[in-house]
Amino acid sequence: MVIARSAMTSKESNLSAASWNDIFGTTHWSVVLAAGRSATPEADHALEELCRTYWFPLYAYIRRRGHGKEDAEDLTQAFFARFLQKNYLTGLSAERGRFRAFLLASLKHFLANEWDKSHRQKRGGQALHLPLDWQTADSQFQLATATHTSPDLAFDREWALALLERVVSRLRAECMSEGREQQFELLKPFLTPGTEDWRYADVAGLLGQDETALRAAVHRLRKRYRRLLHDEIAQTLTDPAQVEEELQSLFAAFIP
Repeated sequence: MVIARSAMTSKESNLSAASWNDIFGTTHWSVVLAAGRSATPEADHALEELCRTYWFPLYAYIRRRGHGKEDAEDLTQAFFARFLQKNYLTGLSAERGRFRAFLLASLKHFLANEWDKSHRQKRGGQALHLPLDWQTADSQFQLATATHTSPDLAFDREWALALLERVVSRLRAECMSEGREQQFELLKPFLTPGTEDWRYADVAGLLGQDETALRAAVHRLRKRYRRLLHDEIAQTLTDPAQVEEELQSLFAAFIP
């Protein structure tokens, strides 16, 4: 299943398959938890990469709580500056095994109890800053507000979209590394539900294949996509057995 925004940074789209595999090996939430009190370079990298992937759902949540564009940007950066401190995860229990739930709970705590005690972290200041794409954030948020849902439900929806964008980026990088970029771009629409009526024969002609070969290629692409989707969800969990449950919870946010 693909339900994703088209927005993507050039850095993400140009990542090679090897680069994605390197990132995947060290971006698990379980790596962060295993580090405990004594932070490691691997855990620091894992936490920062997870935050870079899933920052927009937090920004959108803050906007839906009534904050304007600039305040939401400042709040998001200030939250991450606090969240990425070495001792932030001290005392984290195994019960908080979902990064999604822990991150949102941490943000709510920050907004309710900590923002009024802290100094605003202006963009360009000395505080730690993640390289976040503020130029597209507001336009993405305006698109997201087309459906009127609660901030929490909207957070889950945006989280799922960020997850899917990352999966598509990984799949594109794999295809590019194998010289199949054109094939990927032509077959990508077949990943989306409701495209069974696409004219296989037309696409097969563009690729110089017969329809049977094209259907087989679509089947392989879908299979690899599902595998990457499960792998990506697993990065945000401590227990692999929760992948299907987390998948169902995320995509429930798309049900009217």
